[in-house]
Amino acid sequence: MALIATLNVQAAETPYYNPANPASPSGMTIGYELYKTIGCPGRGLLEAPCVGPVETKAAAAATLADKLDAKLAEKPADKPAMKPTDSDGDGVVDALDRCPATPAGRKVNAEGCELDSDGDGVVDALDRCPATPAGRKVNAEGCELDGDGDGVVDALDRCPATPAGRTVNAEGCELDGDADGIVDAADQCPGTLAGEPVDDKGCTLPKTLKLEGVNFDNDEDVLHPDSLAILEGVAATLKRYPGFKVEVAGHTDSHGSSAHNLDLSNRRAKAVMDYFIAHGIAADRMSAKGYGETQPIGNNYLEEGRVKNRRVELRTLN
Repeated sequence: MALIATLNVQAAETPYYNPANPASPSGMTIGYELYKTIGCPGRGLLEAPCVGPVETKAAAAATLADKLDAKLAEKPADKPAMKPTDSDGDGVVDALDRCPATPAGRKVNAEGCELDSDGDGVVDALDRCPATPAGRKVNAEGCELDGDGDGVVDALDRCPATPAGRTVNAEGCELDGDADGIVDAADQCPGTLAGEPVDDKGCTLPKTLKLEGVNFDNDEDVLHPDSLAILEGVAATLKRYPGFKVEVAGHTDSHGSSAHNLDLSNRRAKAVMDYFIAHGIAADRMSAKGYGETQPIGNNYLEEGRVKNRRVELRTLN
């Protein structure tokens, strides 16, 4: 009997010697380790040889690793840079903008704040007086203050309390056409000669000025309250002429004894002079003298005349 040798051959659709064969735990066709004849190029014993080299499992893994490394090595596409935020659109990014809420269209400096060319605290876009000198106080519109509204700003106004509506000069003071110290608006004698002393109405002072309205109670030397406003005006006139010297002269009517009337007139004259001294007139510019009933200007037999005779006068001494 002839001995028949049995050859254990295993085949597969894929190349027999294929390290990538998913059916092989070793990466080789089952049985290859025993017979070393199955698989490329050994498969050629049974049929046509394999075409070309077969990639081993290790080579396939290396190829995969190479591809992965290449992928990782690829330079990622540059992401577009994020544009800095400028919330108020003034050209200064928020990170540098110290005034992040600037109204649209306003001009700003490098810090994003509106321009204030004259440094008065009011930005140029709102400043109606954009060339204010440094250090001046301004209103909300950037213009200098003018407390009395005369058109001359306070910083230049030498008469800062001018009444409303009065005409003023460049220094903010009312006009005084005849330069007598009484402004035109109050001057009742606007053509006074230069250097001539005038009263509070701008009229030339007479040599003797009767203080109309300066009254006393009967047989008293205390000034009536309604006399004070008149004396205040006279004091203001005396202050304008510091070199002007006067005598305060007291007079009475003929009622009573001559001696009593002389004493009463002296006391009344002194009361008026004391008022002037108390209101800033130097004592050495004045004297007080009573004339009693000796210089009447009215008829002492009539009440109207006696009223005229009871008076106080100022008499110029220079």
